[in-house]
Amino acid sequence: QLQLVESGGGLVQPGGSLRLSCVASGFTLDYYAVGWFRQAPGKDREGVSCISRNGGRTKYADSVKGRFTISRDNFANTVYLQMNSLKPEDTAVYYCAVTRDYYRSTAYCAKGDFDSWGQGTQVTVSS
Repeated sequence: QLQLVESGGGLVQPGGSLRLSCVASGFTLDYYAVGWFRQAPGKDREGVSCISRNGGRTKYADSVKGRFTISRDNFANTVYLQMNSLKPEDTAVYYCAVTRDYYRSTAYCAKGDFDSWGQGTQVTVSS
C-alpha cells in the first residue's frame, strides 16, 4: 500500500529554519516525481516545490525561491524540503505528493497533476 509520511514541522521564529521530510513506503520512489504543497487556513492548496524522478529538474514557487531547497534521496525513499529564512506567511500545513507524470509535474508543480498525498505536517512561523 502506497503511503507518504511527512515530518519535521513545528513552531519556529521568523528567520529560522526547518527541514521537512517525506518518507515513502509500500513503493519505490525512484519512479515518481515528488512535490511539496502547502495550505494555509482559508486558502487554496498551493505548490511550493517539485522535483523530478532523478532530481535533475526542480521548480519553486516565486514566494520561496532562494529560501527553500528541495532534494531527494532515492536510496532512502525520502524527499526533503529545507526551509530557511522563514516568514510568518509560510505558516501552513505542508503536504508531499507523488506522480508518475514526467513533464507537467516539474513544469507547473500544480496539485492537479499529483495522485497520492501524505497527511501533512504543520509549520508555524511566529515570534
